[in-house]
Amino acid sequence: MGGNQYRVGDVMTRTVVALASATAFKDIAKAMRRWRVSALPVVDDARRVVGVVSETDLLPKVRLPLRGPDPDAGPHRLADLAKAGARTAQELMTAPAVTARAEDTLSQAARSMARHQVKRLPVVDADGLLQGIVSRSDLLKVFLRTDEDIAREVDRELAACLVPEPVRPLRVTVRDGVVRLGGRVRDTAQVPLAVRLARSVAGVVDVECALGGPRRRPALDPDLPGGAAAAASAAGGDVP
Repeated sequence: MGGNQYRVGDVMTRTVVALASATAFKDIAKAMRRWRVSALPVVDDARRVVGVVSETDLLPKVRLPLRGPDPDAGPHRLADLAKAGARTAQELMTAPAVTARAEDTLSQAARSMARHQVKRLPVVDADGLLQGIVSRSDLLKVFLRTDEDIAREVDRELAACLVPEPVRPLRVTVRDGVVRLGGRVRDTAQVPLAVRLARSVAGVVDVECALGGPRRRPALDPDLPGGAAAAASAAGGDVP
């Protein structure tokens, strides 16, 4: 999508509620309820992100009774038991935090969320300082773009990247995020490129391609009746 590609910094939430390492369990639960979020970043005194506390980290307190150590418990069970007895954000948090950078593309952020099975990522700068937070719903904001806005960007991308210019201006129409490309290009090898360019524009749901190459005139056999005249006419010459 060239230099216009949407980045995390374009969609992230910049006002972020963060926890200090010493924040108590009940205060964490209250903050999640008040701000209607399921996870909160944990920062140190310099506002560097050191971890994340999610509802998943709080649930062992509800799910597991506090009892003595179980000699047959596996590593996951032991981790849950440790969190069941935790009192502060530092004891509860998952660390190190999975983070994003403001300059990351939306697809990079989406892949990171899927790989680590998280719903949101703290956004940090080069020094690890908290800048914002990006959630799955933030990544979907690009699909709120109007069809007119998408069509204008597709037009710009195609005009900038298709060389030589099409036989005639391409027709770009968008309906409900679905782009339809029509017209003729001088080189049919550019058709896949045009589709990729259109598909990479933020907010595009799908691309329907009706692009064709230049019209070709039939090669007429001059030995056939009327063939010489037709061939000369197509070439702009005279019949001897």
